[in-house]
Amino acid sequence: MACGFRRSIASQLSRVLDLPPENLIKSISAIPISKKEEVADFQLSVDSLLENNSDLSRPDIQVQAKRLAEKLKCDTVVSEISTGPRTVNFKINRELLTKAVLQQVIEDGSKYGLKSELFSGLPQRRIVIDFSSPNVAKKFHVGHLRSTLIGNFIANLKEALGHQVTRINYLGDWGMQFGLLGTGFQLFGYEEKLQSNPLQHLFEVYVQINKEAADDKNIAKLAQEFFQRLELGDVQALSLWQRFRDLSVEEYTHVYKRLGIYFDEYSGESFYREKSQEVLKLLDSKGLLQKTMKGTAVVDLSGKGDPSSFCTVMRSDGTSLYATRDLAAAMDRMAKYNFDTMIYVTDKGQKKHFQQVFQILKIMGYNWAERCLHVPFGVVQGMKTRRGEVTFLEDVLNEIRLRMLQNMASIKTSKRLEDPQQTAERVGLAALIIQDFRGLLVSDYQFSWDRIFQSRGDTGVFLQYTHARLHSLEETFGCGYLNDFNTACLQEPQSVSILQHLLRFDEIIYRTSQDLQPRHIVSYLLTLSHLAAVAHKTLQIKDSPPEVAAARLQLFKAVRSVLVNGMKLLGITPVCKM
Repeated sequence: MACGFRRSIASQLSRVLDLPPENLIKSISAIPISKKEEVADFQLSVDSLLENNSDLSRPDIQVQAKRLAEKLKCDTVVSEISTGPRTVNFKINRELLTKAVLQQVIEDGSKYGLKSELFSGLPQRRIVIDFSSPNVAKKFHVGHLRSTLIGNFIANLKEALGHQVTRINYLGDWGMQFGLLGTGFQLFGYEEKLQSNPLQHLFEVYVQINKEAADDKNIAKLAQEFFQRLELGDVQALSLWQRFRDLSVEEYTHVYKRLGIYFDEYSGESFYREKSQEVLKLLDSKGLLQKTMKGTAVVDLSGKGDPSSFCTVMRSDGTSLYATRDLAAAMDRMAKYNFDTMIYVTDKGQKKHFQQVFQILKIMGYNWAERCLHVPFGVVQGMKTRRGEVTFLEDVLNEIRLRMLQNMASIKTSKRLEDPQQTAERVGLAALIIQDFRGLLVSDYQFSWDRIFQSRGDTGVFLQYTHARLHSLEETFGCGYLNDFNTACLQEPQSVSILQHLLRFDEIIYRTSQDLQPRHIVSYLLTLSHLAAVAHKTLQIKDSPPEVAAARLQLFKAVRSVLVNGMKLLGITPVCKM
């Protein structure tokens, strides 16, 4: 594996530079493959050495690189040493590269890339991730889809790295919208419709009451009174609210099952309606609560009376707000989980909200507020079904499945499937996830049905197709020769490019763990799939001598194994036929 080669190179460098090998490991990286020419396998960044060692003077880095390269010697691991722009490059003995990489992929299996030197000494942390968080009594809006997919990816990544992860779904199940909804249901609700299609009916009621409220100021007053009754624990109001919540959670669970996503805890703003009052008392006792002329209560985050830095934590009627409940939830989670990191995955529009929540926690004296992190994401634009604007996630999932089934039916090479519906759903979800994860998370992006379903190019459909094709190879030619293959049979440029790319997997995971951006893994897997497609055409197994066939099969098996590892981190379930 790459770390074994890195350590070998670092050991030789440490003798020449008189630095501990551990200080050099992260300055040695696998070189990305090039379509134009064969490249070396590893490079040492001389720039990063200079950052760590003041004894090396800066002026002419290229001269420094050349001098360093001259002091190094080839050995049983390194067959060639050269210099590049500001780097020293190392080419690994080809047969050793082949044997070491393929054996490591087989031995490590689902842990390949995670046992790397890059992660040595990584402390095991307790991590809480708050994601998805749909609003109760409204259908699961596509706006929550990105939070769900991104949060699941981060949880998968952290778990793969050995951390103890708690996945929390913090439902929007409290607030003034329930005053509106409760009032609306009393005015326009039908019990039969609530029984037959609960969320659709509640959504219709919510739309209607909002229309009425725009023309009738009395509606807003009734809604405020209903929410006050909820906050005061009125049995009748709470009973109606509980029904809305239970029906909503039941439908969400069904949607999450389709997405292959689970949660350790379903929480919600309602859990903190009483604790938010305790937060207000605590803020008051610390002298942080200020009353305004309107009767609301704010925390001045500037400390200088600047109104633009006020964070409102209580309405004039004494009821709590989103920020108050988030403060109560954060304090409760710290007491319950004693987390090392807590990550909130929401859209970038909530950036200021979380900055204020974290700042209030800090001025309340909770230093652990620094362990709280907001991962923001951009807006999906243009997501429409054939019936028009998308409101609900279930509509998107149904549309994806339907379109994928039609696509699969039109392709002559499609295999007969035991469960075409499930395959279509999994391939469609892969398409959705890859489109979502290709760019920076914070960027908005334009959704495109046409692009999402392309079977060629950089799409989730192409990833699934590659996996199914490689699985078919193993089924057709068997999976023998697992440990005994001739490395000399894998020296073609196509084989070497794949081996070099497999070398980089641990670095890709490491980089992703630093910035939590899935695009690194997406780009890596798409390149791996393109390399596999080229190799599949040129490195024939059928009619090749047994020794050559066995070695090539081993190479394709390694590609599929790493493809599976990466896809699962992203939240994609690989399909074996399509």
